[in-house]
Parts: sequence; C-alpha cells; structure tokens
Amino acid sequence: MDVKTVCLGMLTDGEASGYDLKKEFESSFSHFFAAGYGSIYPALNALALPQDGKPDRKVYNITAAGRDHLLAALENPCPSHKVRSEFLATMCFSHLMSHEQIETVLDNRVKEVTDYLRLFKEFETSGMDDWPPGARFVVGFGQTMMNAMREYIAENRDMLFEETDADHKTAVG
Repeated sequence: MDVKTVCLGMLTDGEASGYDLKKEFESSFSHFFAAGYGSIYPALNALALPQDGKPDRKVYNITAAGRDHLLAALENPCPSHKVRSEFLATMCFSHLMSHEQIETVLDNRVKEVTDYLRLFKEFETSGMDDWPPGARFVVGFGQTMMNAMREYIAENRDMLFEETDADHKTAVG
C-alpha cells in the first residue's frame, strides 16, 4: 500500500491538512509506516479543497474516486509486511563497532521502544474504545512487537560481544 492510499484511509475519518496527516504518520502510524512531507503532499495534490475566509491552508477530503481506490487496495488478500530498520542494518555490522558503540545503540533502541510503549499506553488511556477495531488491532500489534523487541534485546545482547577483542581489531583495521 502506498502513501496516497494510506492518506485516503486517514481521510475517511474526516478532512485534514497535510500537517494533520504528517502528525498522524508520526504518532499512530510511526511504528509501521513512515511518510514525510515529501511523499505526503505529492500524494494529496489532487485532493485539495479551497477554504473560504481562511489562510492558505490546504485541506484534503476523500472523494468518491479516492474511496474507490482505497477499497480496491483493501481487497489485496496478501499485503506485504516490509520492515525497514536502520537498527537491524547497524546490528548486522556490529562486528565492526566497539563494545561501547554497540551498547549505546542497544540502549538507545530500548529507550525508543520504551517511548513507543508509552505512546501506546497513552492511546489506551485516552479512550481507544471508540476507535475502529482495525486501529485497536494495530496498536496491540505494535505493543506486542515492541515488547518482543525489548525482550529479545535483553536476552540476546551478549551475543553481539562474543567475538574476541583480537577479532574486532582485525575487522576494523
């Protein structure tokens, strides 16, 4: 599913500005779908609605054609689950890093995971009961993934330090 289709899905909740959609990507969608202004605005150009008596703030609304596009995309019975993780890419090359660098990266990742879990808890306490079932499912999925990630790091971080110092010095030069 592309950025335009996700934006169309967001717009089913009501009209929004590009800024509003970016904030939605940064909060509710941040753990599974990244999008920046550079991909959001081009996707929304055809959906702009003029606002009478207000400053030049474009507001977007879903059209019948947009809804049809969204519904067609939702018919895909096997949507992919792609994960792009700079963290995992970094860990692939941990043998080239010092122990201190590895510890810093792991500690920062655990902090970020803790921040996501705090965000999910805020969603729960702010009244997710009126959210659509799919949105609640996604928050629960995110919580499960973040808890599993935190647990995996805690149980396996020593694996990254198994090589000897001599191996490390040879690897980095």
